[in-house]
Amino acid sequence: MARINLLPWREEQRKERLKKFQTVTVLASFLMLAIILLVHVRMSGLIDYQQSRNDFLVQQNKVLETRIKEIENLEKEKSNLLARMNIIQQLQSSRPQVVHVFDEMVSTMPNGVYLTGIKNSGPRITLDGFAQSNARVSSYMRKVDDADWLSDPRLDVINTENIKGQRISKFTLVVKQTTPAAKKAAAQAEQGDAQ
Repeated sequence: MARINLLPWREEQRKERLKKFQTVTVLASFLMLAIILLVHVRMSGLIDYQQSRNDFLVQQNKVLETRIKEIENLEKEKSNLLARMNIIQQLQSSRPQVVHVFDEMVSTMPNGVYLTGIKNSGPRITLDGFAQSNARVSSYMRKVDDADWLSDPRLDVINTENIKGQRISKFTLVVKQTTPAAKKAAAQAEQGDAQ
């Protein structure tokens, strides 16, 4: 007799395919999870590496900022010291100038002119005094203009008063301190402009 297989072979074949499909799906899922896990681990490693580099850069920036502040402080100290040195040099160079200025004041003063006050503010000197006449004040101004250490006399105030029966001119004169070299350079500059 012929053998007839009455078993539902198609059903078994379907089950077999379903098992294979499920197995392949599970393996593909595990493989996909493994790939995702590896990518995640790799990306986390790259992010951690970049974060460590960023932290290093932040630390180095802080170090550099403190050094920059130190340099700025040193620059300020340097400029302060240079300013002090310049002031000391100016004082050293102007020390003999005071003697010359007082000598010029005495040598240029004509008879009949008396000083009652001297005020110094920078290169300007304000002279207060009395003179027997306006002509003597004019003479004093001309002599001051010709002096080596004084220049540019400017008469601010002149008043005539009667004191003890004498007519006296009270004046305020402003002059500039200078040096012979500066006065010579100014004269040469004026001659160059005139030509």
